[in-house]
Amino acid sequence: MELAKITTRGQLTLPLEIRKKLRVGEGDKVVFYEDGERIIVANAAKMAFAQIREDFAGEAERLGLKDEQDVVALVKEVRRKAKQ
Repeated sequence: MELAKITTRGQLTLPLEIRKKLRVGEGDKVVFYEDGERIIVANAAKMAFAQIREDFAGEAERLGLKDEQDVVALVKEVRRKAKQ
């Protein structure tokens, strides 16, 4: 268990071991969210990436993308259309 003290301005310093586990450093953001009776602290970038991954689940199959070459071809097609 780690302990952090809140300053008069409402700030706190995450203990080193917690920062290591979250893989966050100076300038990174963390998110606080409720899970029942608990408040969870998480790496904001990792949560955003996980949400994007969830939101796009199944899109590759829907678009018929089977490999990296299909993705490259799709990007080229989108760029070509954007220039028109």
